[in-house]
Amino acid sequence: MNNRRLMNVLNGQTEKVPPIWLMRQAGRYLAEYRATRAEAGSFLSLCYNPDLACEVTLQPIRRFGFDAAILFSDILVIPDALGRSVRFVQGEGPQLDPISPEEIKDLDPSIVLENLNPVFEAIGKIREGLPGETTFLGFCGAPWTVATYMIAGHGTPDQAPARLFARKYPEAFHALIDVLVEASILYLVKQLQSGADAVQIFDSWAGVLDDALYLSASRDPIARIVAGVRAQIPGAKIIGFPKGAGVRLVDFVEATGVNAIGLDWTVPLDWARDVLQPKVALQGNLDPTLLMSDERHLDESIDRIMASWSNGPFIFNLGHGISPQGNIDLVHRLIQRVRSYRG
Repeated sequence: MNNRRLMNVLNGQTEKVPPIWLMRQAGRYLAEYRATRAEAGSFLSLCYNPDLACEVTLQPIRRFGFDAAILFSDILVIPDALGRSVRFVQGEGPQLDPISPEEIKDLDPSIVLENLNPVFEAIGKIREGLPGETTFLGFCGAPWTVATYMIAGHGTPDQAPARLFARKYPEAFHALIDVLVEASILYLVKQLQSGADAVQIFDSWAGVLDDALYLSASRDPIARIVAGVRAQIPGAKIIGFPKGAGVRLVDFVEATGVNAIGLDWTVPLDWARDVLQPKVALQGNLDPTLLMSDERHLDESIDRIMASWSNGPFIFNLGHGISPQGNIDLVHRLIQRVRSYRG
């Protein structure tokens, strides 16, 4: 067995104590992150400063001893590397210049690697700084989720602008998805070559699509990314996170071939155990609001997840990223309870 327990799970093994990490574990709930973020001057400057990106990636490992570190970056470095204007406005989130159908034909995925050199330099530094038993995860945004920001220019509640764009300009939309597939393959392969052990693909908006767009904009592009990465790195370990996919999760697992499936907190525990876990490792799915709640509700939810999933391949995580209002004491409690659980 590998001494990186999370990698064992991605190989289909069951760990007696499931490995644990949290999405957005390097973030604003940590005082040390806020200090480093202030030093960087802007969010993108933090992403592109190898020393500071390394520092914030390692901060939650030092504080909590998680079983995995995840590269500190953002899904929107891909459109930024493609030459689109990306800005992070305090209190408003990411702002982009909405892309037109005519502009899509000018996108060149081949420029992405050169423009993201600082990210790969950060990966090398992080790898050197990690304890040997800690798995190092890279990541990218799925083409559909990245496209929603490129089309609308900002986040929206249900991604109606991108859904409408796909219907009004289907050729341009699928050309954009194709560019993002190619750029994502290049990006993930380089992350793995630079020192990442495995990668995760975040499709945060998979749940807003009808059947046709789910296939053409979400599932099939992710399947192409998985195949493209493994064509260059055979056996590459990949986690898929199609948030909100619901009953489509079975189809997603079978069509993409991911090694683990990230599950949000709405997925029924026993259904996931009986239907998904025989096919794939599970990752999730604690409601992030429980880390802003109280000890009793947190403990009960942890125990329910552990009782249902811990007898198969399983990575404990949240059902989405930790909130800036997350309680550090409850994070410590979460880790201790998972690691001491005996059923």
